[in-house]
Amino acid sequence: MTHYPVPSKNRANARKMRKVMTDAELKLWNELRAHRLMGLSFRRQMPIAGYIVDFACPAKKLVVEVDGTQHADGAMAGADLVRTRRLETLGWTILRFWNDDVLHDIDAVCAHIVASAGLTAADAARRAGGRRHEQEIHP
Repeated sequence: MTHYPVPSKNRANARKMRKVMTDAELKLWNELRAHRLMGLSFRRQMPIAGYIVDFACPAKKLVVEVDGTQHADGAMAGADLVRTRRLETLGWTILRFWNDDVLHDIDAVCAHIVASAGLTAADAARRAGGRRHEQEIHP
């Protein structure tokens, strides 16, 4: 993974944001953390190129943003577009979900993330089979 220099102010901001998550961010984090979603490794409030993204899967160069209604505002939407384009030029894929989608349809959100990461049902079956095998070896 390419590392980007992170100013200490951004690093401190990211650390602070990890401690105060919205309900939607917390709900999604509980699905993403500890490789729970198809073995994908996500980091939360990760600094990338001067921005702090909500969730990032560095191995797949996938960013997941959880947005409230303030992001529908013209000025905020414009800033989001600039940010998205900058991250895309670095090879990241950006997924944006509304808070309501995360809170009310987490399964669809997770399915979209898995599909965007390029994982398939066959990957899920292999992963499940591997866990069964591990359980048989280590009861």
